[in-house]
Amino acid sequence: MKHVYPVQVFYEDTDMGGVVYHANYLKFIERARSDYVRKLGNDQNAMRDDGIVWVVRRIEADYLAPAKFEDDLIVETTVASVSGVRLTMDQIVKRDETEVFRATVTAVCMNAQGKPVRLPAEIRALL
Repeated sequence: MKHVYPVQVFYEDTDMGGVVYHANYLKFIERARSDYVRKLGNDQNAMRDDGIVWVVRRIEADYLAPAKFEDDLIVETTVASVSGVRLTMDQIVKRDETEVFRATVTAVCMNAQGKPVRLPAEIRALL
């Protein structure tokens, strides 16, 4: 299942040249991932209350083309794989049909003591 999340590029997202500053793509894809898991039915506040939180373990990213001030972008997110301890998602940021950024993100769950834990069964079932 592909999740689509719209992003508009604001002035604050750009560098002096009017191009999206590289670190802001990480914010865009984070928002899209959070929206995706929320729409799947994963209540991250309830998880935190139970002592479990999502953390990003790894990001592999490619910058493919510049996005600029006032561009309308979309972030497409798909689940690449789910195991007992990790969730890997592929994310593509597009302007129209042009891919401007692509990332593979691996997330895991950790407990309140900062130790990795298995993904809860109900989350694996949602994915």
